[in-house]
Amino acid sequence: MPDFSRDTQAHIIAIANQKGGVGKTTTAINLAAGLVELGAKVLLIDLDPQGNASTGLGIAVDARLSTTYDILIEDRPVTEVIQPTAIENLLICPANSDLASADIDLVSNEKRIFLLHDALRDAALEALAFDFVLIDCPPSLSLLTVNAFVAAHAVLVPLQAEFYALEGLSQLMLTVRKIRTTANPGLRIEGVVMTMADSRNRLSQQVEGDARATLGDLVFKTVIPRNVRLSEAPSFALPVMQYDPTSKGTEAYRALSAEIMARHPRPRR
Repeated sequence: MPDFSRDTQAHIIAIANQKGGVGKTTTAINLAAGLVELGAKVLLIDLDPQGNASTGLGIAVDARLSTTYDILIEDRPVTEVIQPTAIENLLICPANSDLASADIDLVSNEKRIFLLHDALRDAALEALAFDFVLIDCPPSLSLLTVNAFVAAHAVLVPLQAEFYALEGLSQLMLTVRKIRTTANPGLRIEGVVMTMADSRNRLSQQVEGDARATLGDLVFKTVIPRNVRLSEAPSFALPVMQYDPTSKGTEAYRALSAEIMARHPRPRR
């Protein structure tokens, strides 16, 4: 087991939900951009084989010569994989489909669940002085997601305002609890953010109400609405803040970023 007394100054948040299509990558991209607007320096780790976070920040597939696969499988330093984005102080470790075989490639590695943890505690990475590291997890509770949970200080859960939302959340919470007792005692839930909410829809209102009644203060005050600008922005390889600074989606992710920053203040750059 790695030395957990050796930690990083950056606050590491794994953004995870084993269900796809809940706004996980949208949250990763736009929370990162929102934190940068508030003065933070942010590294986004794309740990999803689909590589959507990389695409959404303008990293072309043929430009991903080194990826998070190389960090985990080839033991390549994170500093050799980081790429800049069009947004100052927002950098990314991109991903591609190579990650799809990572579970198989790692199964014989005795340190397989600690690889990302150790990579993010590298002295050369510390010198880059990131305030936040956000990890966009795959839509499954796979070995990749376990690596993210072992590496992270906290887990942020995007929760779609739909009927089965809370049922799926229970399995994720059990996984977090298991990681806390076996591999990362400091792991906690950063919070649950309601996504794709429609204030005109009675079911959406009911799911949000149930989530707040069940989870209490774990649910962020901010609710991310269904918003066409949020859907359009990735096709322009931009966070919604840059694509449409006045949209409802922009307002929501700015508010979520402010909630996160209030919990973990960082000096303005």
